[in-house]
Amino acid sequence: MSRTYLYARVSTSSQFNENQVQEVKTAGFDVQASRVVEETISGSIAAKERPGFQKLLERMESGDVLIVTKLDRLGRNAMDVRQTVEHLTAAGIRVHCLALGGMDLTSPAGKMTMQVLTAVAEFERDLLIERTQSGLQRAKAEGKKLGRPEAKVTTYNVWSLKTKDMTQAEVARELGIGIATVKRHWNKSSPL
Repeated sequence: MSRTYLYARVSTSSQFNENQVQEVKTAGFDVQASRVVEETISGSIAAKERPGFQKLLERMESGDVLIVTKLDRLGRNAMDVRQTVEHLTAAGIRVHCLALGGMDLTSPAGKMTMQVLTAVAEFERDLLIERTQSGLQRAKAEGKKLGRPEAKVTTYNVWSLKTKDMTQAEVARELGIGIATVKRHWNKSSPL
């Protein structure tokens, strides 16, 4: 007998999972409270690395159904979502996404939808890379200097003021730089 689970994820503690739980109930799914896994963690972290999702995987068995309200609950990256769905499919677990009309992502139509979404995501990523490279080449052609700006300070500058018994805060003010930059140079070997 298959069991139905809900994976409800939000990114920050100021967000709440209740809307996702309510959405699933409204869609007609009856998920027992003990089978609702709620997690507060960034979608940029791969699903397989999330503690709540790992516990969910330990509990689920072949024939079970996992419901998510949107694909981005599984991950922000299309490749991660696809790999997660493929992993669940290999374990015999069906994945339903309410935002896609409750589509079973492990069905033939669901697999096709996942492939299209992945292809679009890869295309967008490739376009972004292409635009970035084009912009860098244009900037080089215009003679612009690329990369991090040159440091305004050297260990010598910091040390020369340190030897005058100035505090780190005073050195930062004197040189017009941040305290973190001063600290980075403060304990280095004497440049003298």
